[in-house]
Amino acid sequence: QVQLVESGGGLVQPGGSLRLSCAASQSMFVLNDMGWYRQAPGKQRELVADITESRRTNYADSVKGRFTISRDNAKNTVYLQMNSLKPEDTAVYYCNARAGVFSFWGKGTLVTVSS
Repeated sequence: QVQLVESGGGLVQPGGSLRLSCAASQSMFVLNDMGWYRQAPGKQRELVADITESRRTNYADSVKGRFTISRDNAKNTVYLQMNSLKPEDTAVYYCNARAGVFSFWGKGTLVTVSS
């Protein structure tokens, strides 16, 4: 069982930045893909960005050029740097980790973009 703990959410004005962190309870060297998902009120959970073991990245079209995902295996942490935030980025952001056929989720951190 892998536990994931997200942090870094909060209230930010439009155009601002936040960096989310996700700390894994086990070495990330055994984890394959790591990703960030989000779920806005009344909407389905959607992929924001993910990163493979080889650090190949993938982004939702809505965040390309604004968000950057990275991983630090030595610290067992994956990050999501979010710049130029928009009100439509408001959501609960969840960290996901995959190891083989297994998938693990954090409890989420709330990001609110509002003036």
